[in-house]
Amino acid sequence: MNQKKLLIVDDEENMRHMLQAMVSRHGYTVETAVDGQDALSKIAHSQFDFILCDIKMPNMDGISFLHKAGKDLQDSTVIMMSAFGTVDMALEAIKAGAYDFISKPFKTDEVLLTLKKAEERELLRQENRLLKEQIQEIKSGEGFDKMVAASKVMLSLFTLARKVAPFNTTVLIIGESGTGKELVAKGIYAASTRNKKPFITVNCGSIPANLLESEFFGYVKGAFTGADRTRKGLLAEANGGTLFLDEIGELPAEMQVKLLRVLQEGEIKPIGANKTELIDVRILAATAKNLEDAVRQGTFREDLFYRLNVLPITIPPLRERTEDIPLLARHFMHKFNLAMERDVRSITPEAMEKLLAYNWPGNVRELENSIQRGVVLADAQTIGLEHLPPQLALTSPAESQEQCFSGFSMKEAQKIMEEKIIRRALQKTKGNRLQAKKLLEISYPSLLSKIKEYQIVID
Repeated sequence: MNQKKLLIVDDEENMRHMLQAMVSRHGYTVETAVDGQDALSKIAHSQFDFILCDIKMPNMDGISFLHKAGKDLQDSTVIMMSAFGTVDMALEAIKAGAYDFISKPFKTDEVLLTLKKAEERELLRQENRLLKEQIQEIKSGEGFDKMVAASKVMLSLFTLARKVAPFNTTVLIIGESGTGKELVAKGIYAASTRNKKPFITVNCGSIPANLLESEFFGYVKGAFTGADRTRKGLLAEANGGTLFLDEIGELPAEMQVKLLRVLQEGEIKPIGANKTELIDVRILAATAKNLEDAVRQGTFREDLFYRLNVLPITIPPLRERTEDIPLLARHFMHKFNLAMERDVRSITPEAMEKLLAYNWPGNVRELENSIQRGVVLADAQTIGLEHLPPQLALTSPAESQEQCFSGFSMKEAQKIMEEKIIRRALQKTKGNRLQAKKLLEISYPSLLSKIKEYQIVID
């Protein structure tokens, strides 16, 4: 792990030595400066992760240093120190660009804790930067799977899908209707080496059983009445590329046998043909059914299940990842603004509270439809509760608590309520963290830590 670089700026030699000895023991690479002017010279030639800077110094004080440094600070996190600390001085330092303020004399633990919080804050900034890049990629249609998420479970899912993408492994995508199974499949395809070849989607439940074989395998001219020409099937059309079999659980038993042979042998035989054809197709399958239950009930072949289930990816329902709802809602709002030439910019706290409380049986697709309705009906630049579907407005506070938490742990319940209150404060202050911390009556570092813990994204 790379050591973090830290600059100590203080006119007192004993203080510089003491701080240098203390933080060096905890893995920091340290340089020192005797005043603001000396610090300006240091940052002009080297990039520091953190800067501990005294306020009262000769030649150039700490506040002047902050103002003069400007862009040279780059991504450095500055922590100010003073033996003459006041609330006004601390606020002036933060307004000038400092992250935090420590009053002298201080305890060793206080400095180290502040540095630890600063590291967490920097990690949060990096994560937010990456998330904004992800949103920008999604807007341009170039993202991994055009899916918006901030929850740990979804980010882990994306990581797994990216790892799987370059290989020809069969993937079974499991999830309720509306969770985005096809988007995950398209993401895997886009990140694979087959992305220049066809991606063909077929819904196994939408094709009549008597037409399935000809659709999948094709036929030769004269194979049956009406076959007046040779026609390629979906498997042949996808040769070299990817075939996405949506709702694989709806596939009839006879077709399950034929698909199993394709997976085992890598060959097809069109209807009426005298010989088989070798094909190279990657199969991605998706289902909202529990295929293991279907195997036990005898409606799905066990051998086909194991062929498909080489690497399963399960997409959680939206109700289990409510932290994604604000991000998704804003994404859909921007999307429909562009599509319908509207200028809806925000969602009221009351409306967002209902979005978070609702159970979303239709998952992300239902949320998208709800936001589309909101964008259409909004009278001004804000989506209110009256612009959302009626069923959302009927969700009571009691139902909200039951949907968000159904266990017995007081700690978990407290975390859920804490996250909701922090989101509400940030919405109220339009993302201004300093104002939000005053409403919440907590310290600024504590607020930043909790924003990171709950993965709250601020526009």
